[in-house]
Amino acid sequence: MATPTAGSEPAPDNEALRRHRLLFRAGARRRNPPLRRTDITVTDEKAVKRAVKAASLGNAMEWFDFGIYSYLAVTLGHVFFPSGNDTTQLLSSFATFAVAFLIRPVGGMVFGPLGDRHGRKQVLALTMVLMAVGTFAIGLIPSYASIGFWAPALLIFFRLVQGFSTGGEYGGASTFIAEYAPDRRRGYFGSFLESGTLAGYIGAATLVTVLSAAIGPDSMEAWGWRVPFLVAGPLGLVGLYLRLKLDETPAFQKLEGGQATASAAADAVETSAAGDLRRIFTEHWRTLVLCVALVGAYNITDYMLLSYMPAYLSDELGYSETHGLVILIGVMVVLMLVLNQIGKLSDRFGRRPLLLAGMLGFFFLSVPAFLLIGQGSIPAISAGMLMLGLSLACLLGTMSAALPALFPTQVRYGGLAVGYNVSTSLFGGTTPLVITALIGWTGSSMTPAYYAMGAAVVGVIAVLCMKETARKPLAGSPPAVETPQEAAELAGSRI
Repeated sequence: MATPTAGSEPAPDNEALRRHRLLFRAGARRRNPPLRRTDITVTDEKAVKRAVKAASLGNAMEWFDFGIYSYLAVTLGHVFFPSGNDTTQLLSSFATFAVAFLIRPVGGMVFGPLGDRHGRKQVLALTMVLMAVGTFAIGLIPSYASIGFWAPALLIFFRLVQGFSTGGEYGGASTFIAEYAPDRRRGYFGSFLESGTLAGYIGAATLVTVLSAAIGPDSMEAWGWRVPFLVAGPLGLVGLYLRLKLDETPAFQKLEGGQATASAAADAVETSAAGDLRRIFTEHWRTLVLCVALVGAYNITDYMLLSYMPAYLSDELGYSETHGLVILIGVMVVLMLVLNQIGKLSDRFGRRPLLLAGMLGFFFLSVPAFLLIGQGSIPAISAGMLMLGLSLACLLGTMSAALPALFPTQVRYGGLAVGYNVSTSLFGGTTPLVITALIGWTGSSMTPAYYAMGAAVVGVIAVLCMKETARKPLAGSPPAVETPQEAAELAGSRI
């Protein structure tokens, strides 16, 4: 029998070692149960592309409707809120803009659980109808000069309809794409959702710009402002048609049919009925807080650039609304060209590095960007807005894949709808109003830069607290792969 050398451990008993290995393997199987080939979702590329197209185009139409108000804020202030003070009119208009965001959490609490119980597709069709009706109706409201108090009252009511609809839109559309996409390309396909958002904003800004240039400010204030709102009717019908033609997401079908993996089934048993709001607030509150922080930082910067900037250029720098919109359109076109590449990068390097890059970009570049914008020349304004835009692109191209992955399938639509809309209500929709008020109070045109920097600090902390989810299955859902061969290899590796 060999004698152990100094400092070495005694040779283990072979039978004890065998028992230890058996126990270890049994424990590993309990933690990571065997994955059958039938548990794995093999995505159909054509179906994925159809789903992405319908969700993105529908999202574009929703945000076309919602964006119109932003780009007509000054004109709507004159039409619905007569006053001798331009700043008061603008504040009144932005206050009505913010009103729509107050109702968004209610929409999220209604549509989110409905989407978890009855499917993503039906709820997304319903939000499309409500948005189109609300936007079209705004185009029919008589002016303050015609019906007095009832004009702003009706405007606020239909803005509430818009906000209620939007409460179910982003959470549903991002969930829809995330559950259709293969795990390794979720960032790439998710980025098309934000391309749709930008396309909607670009369409709204372009229509308002062309119309303003064609008919002039007087005609725009008299009747021209109605045209973009009335366009929402036929666009809503197109979006509804696209969404009704889609199938339900594979992840929801497996959950509904009881075909989810063993771990997902266990989660479902442990957590009662899908989509229950009480469960979201009690069992997933940490994830909810993280979602609110991420979305708050993201939306402050998003609405500052895409919604508030035209009014900032006209109110603070004296540019016409048309000039401000033309510059913003150019910036948004550049963002659309890079978003899909950002999505690919997030699939390769992870969501956290890209999100950190965007947040840090706003923290370090906001002051230089607004100093450039304050120079007043077209090249300087364009350069400053592009600096902010590229920082925003890192967030836009990544968030639509990162946010749905925070919540498990059983509460994904509801959790994301609640968290996203509570945060957007508190921080996103109020951004134009808060910045306008702060500029009036401080007298400093650099206020937007400082506001964005504060949001970026919160965003950095939130990103550091989140887990990396790139190239991993969605929580509570089986893995999703692109080919049968990949499924076979994945199942084999888990045996």
